[in-house]
Amino acid sequence: MVLSGKRILLIISGGIAAYKSLDLIRRLRERGASVRPVMTSGAQQFVTPLAVGALAADHVFTDLFSRQDEQDVGHIRLARDCDLVLVAPATADLLAKMANGLADDLASTVLLATDRPVLVAPAMNPHMWNHAATKRNVATLKTDGIRFIGPMAGEMAESREAGVGRMAEPLEIVAAAEALLDTTPKPLAGRKAIVTSGPTHEPIDPVRYIANRSSGRQGHAIAAALARLGADVTLVSGPVSIADPAGVSTVHVERAEEMRDAVLTALPADIAVMVAAVADWRVASASDQKIKKHPGESIPTLALTENPDILKTIGHHTMRPKLVIGFAAETQDVDNNAKAKLARKGADIIVANDVSPVTGIMGGVRNRVKIVSHNGIEQWPDMAKDEVASKLAALIADRFRQG
Repeated sequence: MVLSGKRILLIISGGIAAYKSLDLIRRLRERGASVRPVMTSGAQQFVTPLAVGALAADHVFTDLFSRQDEQDVGHIRLARDCDLVLVAPATADLLAKMANGLADDLASTVLLATDRPVLVAPAMNPHMWNHAATKRNVATLKTDGIRFIGPMAGEMAESREAGVGRMAEPLEIVAAAEALLDTTPKPLAGRKAIVTSGPTHEPIDPVRYIANRSSGRQGHAIAAALARLGADVTLVSGPVSIADPAGVSTVHVERAEEMRDAVLTALPADIAVMVAAVADWRVASASDQKIKKHPGESIPTLALTENPDILKTIGHHTMRPKLVIGFAAETQDVDNNAKAKLARKGADIIVANDVSPVTGIMGGVRNRVKIVSHNGIEQWPDMAKDEVASKLAALIADRFRQG
């Protein structure tokens, strides 16, 4: 495990999201990391040092001028005696201090003194995150080499407002820490990849749409697996309920046309993995108002038109990636349908699977795929979608090693 034996200095700053730090400590420790906590005075208004220390099984550092702590450890040793400094949550105030080199408490002093990698998980009101001052501070920190995970979109705990500002979930932060500390070889370093994932929603009217049962789990897992091997990944995701993978640039779309445009914008690339279950058709003229049902009236007719074929577009594009992989979700004659799709779409590989209702694959957590290429068909055993993703990423890396 990447985090086994790693020393994490966790800085918890003030904000309601501080309660998530308790679960974050547990998640880090169950992966073999040791956690040494630093809490700001604001953080102590939301969670207690007693709770944090009990979960971390370590002393909680809170005061820059503590005689006992400075004699025993000291803020310079705190800053250096770790493998990673993790700030979760990171408030707008602490980001401002970091960007401008202020050091008026233990947390900001440690951050100014450290020479270790720093990963921050911001959490704040959406208006604060979108404020020009915060944007300037974030841009400065990114230029300085500070890594970010989140913030995510969602409802704010302290109000009924919604927007970007919610702290990433503990497992998302753990994944980002693992990616940052992973020292295994990166065979796809320097390669750019585009991955599509999830369904598309094609509107019928403001409240109805045409879609399918894709959960996005397989596409998101592939994007994460490619990123772990060093690729610069752009994930174009349709509407899903799962979190964005760590270490990946995610573009959120709704409709097939939006997905096509986002994919083309991401070109040029070395790798394209088109996993998304794109709706084949859309309503030719979606209604601006909800279509009402009236007694005695005939059922309205939906005139459909064909959606853009994203895989075929990429497979025959003038900026075609070196390796193009498509997915074929079939319910019958899987092999022949996949081979036909391989030729028709201009792909190098088709990952085919049987998604008949009895398989439970569509929307599930496991998959059983066949790798269809010009060299033949290879059957992979039933495995978790994360395992399929890792194996496919390894296959991609091997293709590039072989030229």
